This record gives sequence, C-alpha cells and structure tokens, in this order.
Amino acid sequence: MVGVVSKPDTTQKLEILSDDAKYDLACACGTNREDTRRRGGDGRWIYPITLPNGGKSVLFKTLISNVCTNDCKYCPLRQEQDIRRCSLSPEETAATFLDYYHQRKVFGLFLSSGVIGSPDATMDRLNTTARLLRRRHQFKGYIHLKVIPGASPAAVEEAVSLASAVSLNIETPGAENLAKLSSKKDYIRDIIDPIKQISRLTARGARFARVKQTTQFIVGPAGESDSEIVRYMWGLYDRLRLHRIYFSAYQKGLGDASLPAEQGEGMAATDLLTREHRLYQVDFLMRKYGFRDSDILFDERGGLSLEADPKEVWASKHPEFFPVNVNRASRLELLRVPGLGPVTVNRLLQVRHSARIGGLDEIGSTGVRLRKAQPYLAF
Repeated sequence: MVGVVSKPDTTQKLEILSDDAKYDLACACGTNREDTRRRGGDGRWIYPITLPNGGKSVLFKTLISNVCTNDCKYCPLRQEQDIRRCSLSPEETAATFLDYYHQRKVFGLFLSSGVIGSPDATMDRLNTTARLLRRRHQFKGYIHLKVIPGASPAAVEEAVSLASAVSLNIETPGAENLAKLSSKKDYIRDIIDPIKQISRLTARGARFARVKQTTQFIVGPAGESDSEIVRYMWGLYDRLRLHRIYFSAYQKGLGDASLPAEQGEGMAATDLLTREHRLYQVDFLMRKYGFRDSDILFDERGGLSLEADPKEVWASKHPEFFPVNVNRASRLELLRVPGLGPVTVNRLLQVRHSARIGGLDEIGSTGVRLRKAQPYLAF
C-alpha cells in the first residue's frame, strides 16, 4: 500500500521532497560546517559549492518527485515502500527556485528525481525545468541535473546542453555488486554507457566542454570492498576524465533486509562513516597529490585502514622514499609527505625560490599538520 498526499500544494510538496532529498548525501563530507550540507531555517536542504572565483555559496536542492518505479534495495524511496508520494511540475520547481534565487538565499539549483514511469519520462521533467529557467526566465547561473540511469542518448545530450554540471550515480563497482542492489538495472547499458556518453560530450574540445561531470558511490550496501571502489575511481578519473567523485555511506536500517550490509556483512554505522571519509581522502590523493590507484594500500580484505589516512599508510610502507629534501624535491615528491598539502607545498616552493629553507618555521606557522611532516623531511 502506497501512501499518497491528497492534492498537496507546492509548499507541502516541497516539505516532503526536500526532506527526502536528505538521503542523497553527496557533499556531506567536509572539514568544517561550511563544507557540509545543512538545513535552512525553512527546512530546505542547501548544499555547498565552490564558486569560479574560489568563494563559497549554497545550492537549492530538491527532488522533482519521490515516486519511483525502481527497486534499489538501499534506497528508502524504492517502489515497495509505503511513504508519502508526490511530484512537482516543472513550472512549480522553476518558480520556487527563482524565488530563493532572487532573495539571494542560493547560488544555483541541484535537481534530481525518483523514476516516474520511465527514465526518459523523468528526464523530460528534469530537462523541461532547466529549459524553462534557461529560455523563458533567461537564468544563466548554475544548474546541476542528475541523469537517470537508463535514459536515452537524446535525453542525456539535452541534459548536458542545459546544465552547468551533470551526474549519473555509478552506485557501486561492477555488475556483480549492482545485481545485489537492483534487479531492474543493467550496469553497462543503464549506467556505464551513459557515463561514457557524458564524458564524450564534455571532453576537452567538445561542444559541451564547459559542463562538469560527477558521479557517486553508495558505500557499503552490496558488501563491496574499498579496493573495488578505488579501482573504478581510477578508471573514472584516468580514462573518462570525470570532474569529481562523491561517496555516500549507506545508512543501515533504511534498506531491504536482504542486503549484505543488513545481514551483518559489513561495518558498524560509525565505521561506514570513517570508510566514507577514507575514500574522500583517496579521492583527494588522486586529484590533487598525483597518486595512482596502485599507490593506495589495503588490508587483506581489500579495505582501507580505519586507523590511519591513506597517505600515512603509503609512507609507512615506503621508508626508502624518506626523508624528502625540502630544498631539492619536486612538487610531487613533497606532496607524498604526510602533513604537507597543496597549499603548504606551493608556499614552500615559493619561499625556496628566493632562499634556502632551514626549517618549517620559515614557511609559516607550524600547526599540527606541519609538525607531522617534520620526521619525513630533511633540510
């Protein structure tokens, strides 16, 4: 039996749909409050984004519908669940977003949806909303559209043409793991092929090269290993040139009881959050520090260490690499040092361009991270 709200108005729909958007935790992992999603005073979820000038702002995020014909076992909005179902029309969604935007409460729009009937029927609603904003209201700002798995090439291309960024969730590494989560999705046809299409459309020199492509892994529900996720991450960055990968720790108790994660084949909720954090650290190592998938080390079960970050684990297994000479090492060599990040390394390179460095105090304040670097360095 499916619970249906009888003719709710737009405000009531938004209360339901904005609350259901909380299950998509992309961008939830950060180092401070400004980096994480948070609920606004009126109950809407707003999400952080880095502006082109390096500043920060927030996105308005909602589902266009929580009606869904899919059976994704990790998702509390799956078809079999007895929840309040409703949908926003493209006109309602566009008008509500513009009201927020004109009040300067948000910078842009992040729009997703359950599957209403079919992937292309859902994409038509998402794309129509973006088309209204772009063409009728002449909105030139940021729009992120979630592409629905199984969408046709034409629907995918239209989304790319209208958006500033697009994403299609890869969900899990490989067809074998996806089969544990859904009986309706074909991994290659519905997920991998559209991701490859978006990569071609947004490649350097392509017509839509300005559009950013992201994706997301749901961490834990299928009993997949960290090593499987990292291998797929590397392929997405190295071969398909994705702009960013996000991770969402599975929330136990929200999914089907048959899931490996619900059967005890996995970690406690607190460990899953640590695991999510470790995957974000691996993501930074790949994007910002010059690490490859082969540089990431795992335990005998294919898991990342919960006790130490992946750069420290690498350093502990490669004593021959250290100490690194501060005055002669390359940027990539310095980035291998625990405690040194891109900002500190850039500052260090700038200082040593004009003078020999005799100690870390010469490049600025020595906080906890810089003190961690000391044993790995030579001057």
